[in-house]
Amino acid sequence: MSILFILIGLALLVVGGEFLVRASVALSFKFEISKMVIGLTVVSFATSAPELLVSLQAALNGFSDISLGNVIGSNIANIGLVLGITAIISPLMVDRDFYRFNWPVMMLFSIALYFLLSTGDELSRIEGVILLVALGLYLFLLIRRARRVQIEVEEVDESLAVTTNFKIGAWLIIGGLALWGGSELLVSGAVDVAGMLGVSERVISVTVIAIGTSVPELAASVVAALRKEKAISLGNLIGSNIFNIASVLGITAIIQPIFVASDAILNIDIFWMMGFAFILIPLAFLPEKFILSRYKGIVLFAAYAVYIALTFIN
Repeated sequence: MSILFILIGLALLVVGGEFLVRASVALSFKFEISKMVIGLTVVSFATSAPELLVSLQAALNGFSDISLGNVIGSNIANIGLVLGITAIISPLMVDRDFYRFNWPVMMLFSIALYFLLSTGDELSRIEGVILLVALGLYLFLLIRRARRVQIEVEEVDESLAVTTNFKIGAWLIIGGLALWGGSELLVSGAVDVAGMLGVSERVISVTVIAIGTSVPELAASVVAALRKEKAISLGNLIGSNIFNIASVLGITAIIQPIFVASDAILNIDIFWMMGFAFILIPLAFLPEKFILSRYKGIVLFAAYAVYIALTFIN
């Protein structure tokens, strides 16, 4: 029954996330927000909703390891699993903005998270506010840079601009209820499965839950790569990792401070997260510059498989 809860919970999170993204984009058009700003901010916030609900639900129920493990594990999965598999199917080009802006910001947020957690073994409300303020500064700089180089955001569906208010309201209600129900079932099922397998909530959160909340990105990337369309960009993936740390943990900590219940989160998982983030730079330049080829994708996926195996073995 617990495994069924997990599967239903993940399905509800996917459905709820999709409805929330659609409603958020349609609502943004109603307020005459530009397509570029919608793509860089509104969509990013909405796609982080599943992780936010899971982390918040876990924190409120006293399972801080799931709150942290969900975000840290998702960031690892975004690079090792999603980016790795996508590059194996279809090599990705690396733009200059990646190493000049996006990558340094991701590393900065990752290192900041480590220091915030290691000083006091918790993420307090004040530290949550600091993360959100830092996210606001990042978004300001991101939008300013995008306007300067005239970046066109392709993933925003312009047909949503003519959506009726009734439909937007219905989508918001369906999305909100699905996300709430999905997070309830997923956290409850994950805790029960951890008990049955004799492993910690931290192990389940950085593996099963993290992979589950990364499924939408993985599915979209694989489909795009197989169709030879533009796959998920490196910038979008890096942005997702930044949002996971700043918005998901920031908002969760403001509502309910997050405590480090397992030493492995600080001593193992967060170093893997920073390691996966750091390795993108040498992979982007050596030996072929500005391209993530298939064998580089294999390196990322193999490293992720090693991480998952070590997590369960330990």
